[in-house]
Amino acid sequence: METCNMSYSPNMEEEYQKFIRRMNPPRVVIDNDSCQNATIIQVDSANKHGILLEVVQILTDLNFVVRKAYISSDGGWFMDVFNVTDQEGNKITDKEVLDYVRKAFGSESSFMTMVKSIGMIPSDDHTVIELIGSDRPGLLSELCAVLTHLKCNVLNAELWTHNTRAASVMQVSDEESGAAISDPERLANIKQMLSNVLKGSNEAREAKTAVGHGVTHTERRLHQMMFSVRDYERGAYEGSDEKQRPVVNVVDWYDKDCSVVTIRCKDRPKLLFDTICTLTDMEYVVFHGNVDAEGPEAHQEYCIRHIDGSPMKSDAERQRVIQCLEAAIERRVSEGLKLELCTTDRVGLLSNVTRIFRENSLTVTRAEVATRGNKAVNTFYVRDASGYPVDLKIIESIRKEIGQTILKVKGNSQDSTQGPQESPTRFLFGGLFKSKSFCNFGLVRSYS
Repeated sequence: METCNMSYSPNMEEEYQKFIRRMNPPRVVIDNDSCQNATIIQVDSANKHGILLEVVQILTDLNFVVRKAYISSDGGWFMDVFNVTDQEGNKITDKEVLDYVRKAFGSESSFMTMVKSIGMIPSDDHTVIELIGSDRPGLLSELCAVLTHLKCNVLNAELWTHNTRAASVMQVSDEESGAAISDPERLANIKQMLSNVLKGSNEAREAKTAVGHGVTHTERRLHQMMFSVRDYERGAYEGSDEKQRPVVNVVDWYDKDCSVVTIRCKDRPKLLFDTICTLTDMEYVVFHGNVDAEGPEAHQEYCIRHIDGSPMKSDAERQRVIQCLEAAIERRVSEGLKLELCTTDRVGLLSNVTRIFRENSLTVTRAEVATRGNKAVNTFYVRDASGYPVDLKIIESIRKEIGQTILKVKGNSQDSTQGPQESPTRFLFGGLFKSKSFCNFGLVRSYS
């Protein structure tokens, strides 16, 4: 009798998981009747690491406001329930939008296509440039000036600064052809020139420039880049107001062999994405969670384990998780004045605008640059390079130079406030498992 010897392959388990997902494709239920002031979206799927982030990423990039969420992914199945509204606080009733949501989550193939289509896509129309270095006044202006000199047009870009670090992801095209830049010699020159700008006079902290065709979600990549240069180290909060810091706690729940993470801070756009992104990239699994941010303050609570199912093993690990979550929250908290620029796009526009900021002693702490058709839609957060409050007379002078209808002031970012610190497990046992009626326990207000 012949025997069949099967050798185990590391890919066999992955293929088995793919088979399970094909047999049990993601299922989405959209309910506009059960809750008076929000649309309920429930997503069920076979479980896999990172699926929670993929779902949150899609909702965030659709600009849904997640007002509360319940997460459960214990065992081989994943279930998430979100109460969402549009940016004006209304239910999602547009049929085309709802159909789009169903398509996004409705099957494994379309779900994964949708996940990959949001953010940075390999394209013949642009080249992706990633930049990491030390932050300093005028850095964005210098980078844009170099790109303009090298005949590169910036189509889309995001810049984050935090704890003396700066990270940016840019999509650029050739000024003449409008296509991606593919010549290896030219790409090497672009990389070298930008690296020189990033290094400046500070050689101690390594500057990094990468050129290629990115496939990672832009904002997730920015979190990864900031994490790689350890912006989460305690120096991030030296000299800052303690009231502005998020309250993050991690405690062990020994009965369940897991750790409970609680987060309390001022609510702001994309907070849910930022925390889930950080936990996922640190290779933790959220198997239960509750998000509730009624009013100006957000509460998030997660039961987490390592991918291998083990809980946190030391106080040092717990402290590192706290620091990394604090940093993830703070990266998107932008100090200074918010300015919005909307005008017909042209080559060198970004370089000219940032040069004017620099010449008027303003530094950009965060920027979102987008090209929509032939329009440039840019958002800048600026502050005085010397640390003083922004002089509104200077802002008005800049607006006159650029165009008052083109550059508009959207107001100061508000300071965060924290209430008295409470037990890190109070919210868990008080809310996470006590109610079966999801619509009835609190509203999350997380403007995505």
